[in-house]
Amino acid sequence: EWDMAESETQLMLSVGLIEKDVNADTLWVWCYPSVSAELRDVLLRKCCLTLDSLVLHTFVFGQYYRTWYYISTVDVQEPTVLKKVTHFSVVITAKDFNPEKYAAFSRVLCRMYVKHGNPVKIMEGYIAVLTKGICQSDENGSFLIRDYDVRKAYLAGSIKDVVSQFGMETIILYTALMLKKRIVIYHPRVEALLEFTRALPALAWHRKDWSILHPYVHLEDRELESLRSCTGYVAGFVDPEVTNRSDLFDVFVNLPDSEITISQHAKEAMAMGKLHKEIGHFIVQSAEDTDRADVQVIKDISVKTKEILNNLVSLAEEGQDAKLTLEMLKQRHFPPATENFLFRLAAAEQLLKI
Repeated sequence: EWDMAESETQLMLSVGLIEKDVNADTLWVWCYPSVSAELRDVLLRKCCLTLDSLVLHTFVFGQYYRTWYYISTVDVQEPTVLKKVTHFSVVITAKDFNPEKYAAFSRVLCRMYVKHGNPVKIMEGYIAVLTKGICQSDENGSFLIRDYDVRKAYLAGSIKDVVSQFGMETIILYTALMLKKRIVIYHPRVEALLEFTRALPALAWHRKDWSILHPYVHLEDRELESLRSCTGYVAGFVDPEVTNRSDLFDVFVNLPDSEITISQHAKEAMAMGKLHKEIGHFIVQSAEDTDRADVQVIKDISVKTKEILNNLVSLAEEGQDAKLTLEMLKQRHFPPATENFLFRLAAAEQLLKI
C-alpha cells in the first residue's frame, strides 16, 4: 500500500484567515505559508464577509487558475476570546477538487479559532494534516484525510436532480460537455450554483475531469481571463448581467427559470439529431428510475458514452495511425447531425487526423 496520506497532503497549498471586525471592516489578517496578492483579491471577493448584505454562506468553493479554494465562514457568538471580531472565514487553497474534505477540515480549524482566538492554532492544525494526514483535538473534533476519497467528491453531485429539472433538455448539457463547449449557469444563490454545477462533469464520466468546473465566478477581468484559459468549462455566476455575455458561453443555463439556451454561434456545432434523441431518452429513462441511485445513473450514461467512443475508435483504427478523417465518417452515411456530432466528438477526444 503506497502512502496515500503523503500524496494527499501535498495537495494543500495554504491556509488563510479573513476577519470582519466590530467596525464592519473586512480584512485578510493572516496566512500560512503564503498567498499571492492577486489570489487574495479573488478570495476576499468570494468570501461573503465583503458583501454589503451579510448573507452568511457557511461554505463556498471554486477555482482560479487551477488553484481550488474552500472558504468556511463563522458568525462569532458570545462569549468568546475574539472580542473585536463579529465573523471570520478560514480559507484553504489546494490543488485538488474535494469540497467535502476541505469543508470538514476547515470546520475543525474554525472551531479551534473560536476557542483559542489564535491563528497559531490554525497553523498547528494545518501542519498536523500536512505531515500526518490527521488533525485531532478532543473538543474541536478530529479530521482524517483518509476519509475523503476523490471519487466520492466526483459522485456527490446529483445527475438525477439535473434530469428532474431539465428532462430531455439534459441532452444539450451532455452534448456540450462531450464536445468541450463552454457552459454558463446563472443562479442568484451561490449554494444552488455549487450544487448544480458540480454534478455536470459526471455526464462525461470517462474523463473524470473536474478541472472544467468553475462554480463561482465574478464578472471581473482577471477571473474571466482565468476562465478563458480553458477550452471548455462549466461556470457558475450569481450576477444576472452574465445573461448578456454571449462571448462567455456556447450554452446558457438559467437555473431559476429552468431554461437552457444554445447561443447563436454554437448552433451548428450543437445541432441535434436522431442519435441525440436516443441518448436523451436513455438518460431520462435511467434517471427517472426510482430504483437507480445517482451512481448507477452515472454508470449507465458512462456505458452509453463508451459505446459511442468505441465505435469512433474502431472507425479510426481503419485509418492511418489510428486517426479518423471526415472522409471516413462520410463513407458511413450517417444522418448529417450524427456525422457532425461524431466528427466534433472525435476532435474533442483527439481522434482526428489533422
